[in-house]
Amino acid sequence: MSLSRRAALLGLTATLLAACVGGGAFKTDYTPVPPEAAAAWRLAEVRVDVPKSLTVSEAKTLLPKADIVWREDPLGDRHAQVGKIIETAVLRGAQGLKGTRPVILDITVTRFHALTFEAEQSNRDWGVHNIDLVARVLDAKTGAVILPATPIRAETPAFSGAKMKELRRQGQSQKSIITNHVAATIAGWLGLGPDNRGTFSRQGN
Repeated sequence: MSLSRRAALLGLTATLLAACVGGGAFKTDYTPVPPEAAAAWRLAEVRVDVPKSLTVSEAKTLLPKADIVWREDPLGDRHAQVGKIIETAVLRGAQGLKGTRPVILDITVTRFHALTFEAEQSNRDWGVHNIDLVARVLDAKTGAVILPATPIRAETPAFSGAKMKELRRQGQSQKSIITNHVAATIAGWLGLGPDNRGTFSRQGN
């Protein structure tokens, strides 16, 4: 292949990749729980539902089309793996609930889109972890709904290439990044920590 043709093909590949990856505005967003309400709650249980209707992709591509994209755990039940990650994060974020009324945080995952290893290993600084939840608060004794279903959007930058290699050398992973962000988001939602809402622009999905 001639050098000029190779250069043209490389340029086309880069253009197509940029088109597929795209770019846009992402955010972490929620409606904060009223402080007087959260002050009365004590965490009794966290329930996490990852509906089987959520699609899963194991495709070795940059941007699989699915509700769940998760690769760091061994191949297996991705719904259960995602549920465990979210449960860990919510438990951590809600630990400051010290009121007198025992409550259940009832969480439904609607999207969990992390990076594939192909995307993480690409030599470019791009990527977004898209985590979408719906949360309810129930009375632990009666099951009554205290706080109706409310959406929580927890998007955070993902990392790839040299940046992610360095983070892994420091002991970080996609799981730790996502867990920390969701925990901080839940804490902010409940008024137990800094307001974690914000927006950012980045190439990613």
